[in-house]
Formats: sequence, structure tokens, C-alpha cells
Amino acid sequence: MRILLKVGATAVALWVATVLIDGITLGDQTTSRRILTLAAVAVIFGLVNAVLKPLIKTLGCAFYVLTLGLIGLVVNALLLWLTSELAEGLDLPFHVAGFWPAFWGAIVVGVVGWLLHLLLPDGDEDED
Repeated sequence: MRILLKVGATAVALWVATVLIDGITLGDQTTSRRILTLAAVAVIFGLVNAVLKPLIKTLGCAFYVLTLGLIGLVVNALLLWLTSELAEGLDLPFHVAGFWPAFWGAIVVGVVGWLLHLLLPDGDEDED
């Protein structure tokens, strides 16, 4: 259940990015098709982040220290851009049109995801 909530939150964050950022598009489709596309892209984005981000952080540790973590913004943008390329390879109509839309989109996805994480139950709290 927790994984479904995370995928749903990521899908909502990606949708907000498509609404706010020029250059991130979802294609013309019905509402139900958009929801399915966003859910699929959220799964791809989660997998890309789960596999590549720890490797990049480990290998690029010096850059994170040198830039006080600001390189993380660039890494997140590149991971969103990679997600777009993978989605297009799977014939999903999600497109990021370059680095700058990916940069701002990654910030939007991060902020919206963080806000949704605050609102959604974590599952770690002890229930009395």
C-alpha cells in the first residue's frame, strides 16, 4: 500500500510539473489515459532514482561536497530527463524538451513530492 501511495504522490508531482513548466508535456489524450501515463512515468522515475541516484552520489561525492550539494539539482534534472527518454522509448507520451525544463521540473517534482509526503501517512508512526 505504501508503494502505491508513493507512486501516486510522484504521479501528482509530475502532473504539477507538466502544468507549471513549459517544455514538459504529457500529450493529447483522455483523462484516464493521462492518469495511466503519469502512473507509468512515476514508476519509471522511481526506478531510475532508486538505481542510479545512489551510484551517482557515491561516485560524485566530491562534487556534492565541493558544490555544497547544489550539484544535486543538476543530477535530479538529468534523472528526470532520462526518465523522459525512457518513457518515450516505451511509447509513453511524456516529454521533457531539454535541460532547463528538466531542471525546473525536477525542482517542482521535488517540492510537490515533499509537500505530499508531509500530508500522507508515513506508516512509521507507532499506533496506540
